[in-house]
Amino acid sequence: MEHAFWHERWAKNEIGFHEGTVNQYLHEHWPELAGTDHEAVFVPLCGKARDMWWLHDRGHPVLGVELSEIACKDFFEEAQEKARVSPGEPFTRFVHDDLQIWCGDFFQLAPPDLQHIRLVYDRAALIALPPDMRPKYVEHLSAVLPENVRILLITLDYDTQIKGPPFNVSNDEVHELYGLDFDVEHVLTNRLGRDHPFAKRRGLEGASESVFRLTRR
Repeated sequence: MEHAFWHERWAKNEIGFHEGTVNQYLHEHWPELAGTDHEAVFVPLCGKARDMWWLHDRGHPVLGVELSEIACKDFFEEAQEKARVSPGEPFTRFVHDDLQIWCGDFFQLAPPDLQHIRLVYDRAALIALPPDMRPKYVEHLSAVLPENVRILLITLDYDTQIKGPPFNVSNDEVHELYGLDFDVEHVLTNRLGRDHPFAKRRGLEGASESVFRLTRR
């Protein structure tokens, strides 16, 4: 998937992947992952997810990376908050207190950029990528993250093949992708009812969401 695909999605406001509310699994499972410490959190392919404000409000320094400048601007404008914008290469940085969004290509991240990170929240990064890109994403994520990092990963799986994103990612694939570098704990699978907004919109049956807790070896 080329950069132009995502820029076009945001320009046309075709962002059905954007929840618009704080994710329920973040509410339920973050405390067990993070404990009571206020460690720094990385949110890859973050879009304008309100989850970042939720994390920030609980005392976590937050760093998101997002390709679309529209998403970065909307994130702060919709919250009626100001951000200091620092243009640069390879990232333009939007900074509000200790919440930052770096606008640019995820694959341009280097280990020094994330050396302070101890926690990762991925609700919409892995499932945003087609199958051929997911190994590259996980390989790069593993390469740039420091030791002793923990990840809360939320995935979506469905039986019917539809045009993503979001794409279906099976539980077995999560183990295949992350099993080399992480201990993978499958916390929960929740079957989506027909009246679930995503399932209803796409006409899906048998769709489910899963939550994983990953710990770097």
